[in-house]
Amino acid sequence: MSGTPSRQKPTTADRRTRVTVLVALAANVVIAVAKAVGGVFAGSPALLSEAAHSVADSFNEVFLLAALRRSRRPADRRHPFGYGKERFFWSLLAAVGIFVMGGCFSFFQGVEALRDGTEEKFSGYVAGLTVLGVALVAEGASLVRALYQARRQGGGLAGVRDPALRTVIAEDGTAVLGVTLALAGMGLHLVTGQVAWEASASLAIGGLLVCVAYRLGRDARDQLMGEAADPELSGRIRELLRAQPEIDSVEALFTMKTGLDTTMVAARVDLVPGLDSERVEEVAMRIKRSLACTFPVADPVFLDVTDRPAGEARQSPAATGERGGA
Repeated sequence: MSGTPSRQKPTTADRRTRVTVLVALAANVVIAVAKAVGGVFAGSPALLSEAAHSVADSFNEVFLLAALRRSRRPADRRHPFGYGKERFFWSLLAAVGIFVMGGCFSFFQGVEALRDGTEEKFSGYVAGLTVLGVALVAEGASLVRALYQARRQGGGLAGVRDPALRTVIAEDGTAVLGVTLALAGMGLHLVTGQVAWEASASLAIGGLLVCVAYRLGRDARDQLMGEAADPELSGRIRELLRAQPEIDSVEALFTMKTGLDTTMVAARVDLVPGLDSERVEEVAMRIKRSLACTFPVADPVFLDVTDRPAGEARQSPAATGERGGA
């Protein structure tokens, strides 16, 4: 039948992540405008750095929404393994956005403040501190929402597999810490009259953003390059293969994450001696069905049956009464 395959329906977790991203986007857009206006009015480098941070986060939320939509496209001829890695690609772009738009601008503001200084405007600083206080509440609420979803998905922060949700948590957590640093820098500048406090806060925010961007970018890079399944899953797949009576040994097992909830599995196995070609085909199909049923994330599954010489077969574990595998 011709025509374009229908898009995969989003899962419940996807819908929840979408709501979380939209909440974060709305908060960041409003806060970015408020911080920018307050930063210009107060002449505050720390507040302007936080405005750049919120702008970067807003663009990143747009990237994450694109990731949620595009990663659910079905496989086609050009992409036979599907579009699951779209999530990792857009998460990488989000990390680059945090680094360039947030981190670099914050460093620039800090250096400029140290070099040229800033004029103190008491009324402007009061307005800036008020904006930061409101931002702290908004960013904290968004972070609580993201952490709540992570807990509902099981495993808490350490078990978050979705790069979109992980990015939102990292952004909101960094935003809360960044706003706290900006509040401290502005407050100390106002009290002491020393711009170095606020410039240092801006530099600290830049360093924080660069570290977060590096961590998110590294994770996305590993997944784009073809990260293997976690050792526990690989071990369970290997044990299932070894438990099959027709398999003499598992010579090699390769896994690669092709999406958030799909993992390609390829295994090279030796079968027990004496099976004819028709029987080999039946066994291979049964084993692949067993893998797919036991591990729903295993998609697709490839099974390569090796053909060892007869002399080697006589020395195989099955021939000598032993069981095992590589």
